[in-house]
Amino acid sequence: MQVPVYSLSGEVVEQTELSQAVFAIPFNEAVVHQAMVRQLANGRQGTASTKTRGEVSGSTRKLYPQKHTGRARRGDIKSPILRGGGVVFGPKPRTYRQSMPKKMRRLALRCVLSSKVREGSIRLLQELDFKEPKTKDMINILSSLGVGSSVLILTDESAPNVAKSAANLPEVKVLPSALVNVVDLLSYEVLVATVPAIRNIEEIWGT
Repeated sequence: MQVPVYSLSGEVVEQTELSQAVFAIPFNEAVVHQAMVRQLANGRQGTASTKTRGEVSGSTRKLYPQKHTGRARRGDIKSPILRGGGVVFGPKPRTYRQSMPKKMRRLALRCVLSSKVREGSIRLLQELDFKEPKTKDMINILSSLGVGSSVLILTDESAPNVAKSAANLPEVKVLPSALVNVVDLLSYEVLVATVPAIRNIEEIWGT
């Protein structure tokens, strides 16, 4: 599978071969959906908590007599139907963590990467690095590549100047290739990656 490699000025400088084992996988919607739900669920803190009527501070004294008042029967001030009372069936700290077989996780990532290639939503660069952070340079590069929508940029390793250059662009995210994941690939329309980053992905996910 041959795809073009661009320079920073947007010119095609060569063609490169992509691994069939990573970038030519049929899309499996069920596996991709499960992987996405798992990743989002595992990112939840699960720290939401409310107090029951037994945990709310307050007197347990009955507010007024049970009978002969002409009013409703009333317990203490911690009743759930009173303002400031306990909460019925409210959330308690819990874990939302989901498990998923390793082979399925790997398959899901390869499915999404393959779909990017099939849709023509991937741009490869020879290299991408800045001597200093500059948002204007990042805008010019994306413009020369014909990218006008949301973009996920993958570098072969951590690139602070590249990340800072994209920090003020609301629909651009920069990641090291080793941290590529299903949710980010699905969240951004176009994938821009350097050739070394693609080789790193093939090495990690192609075995």
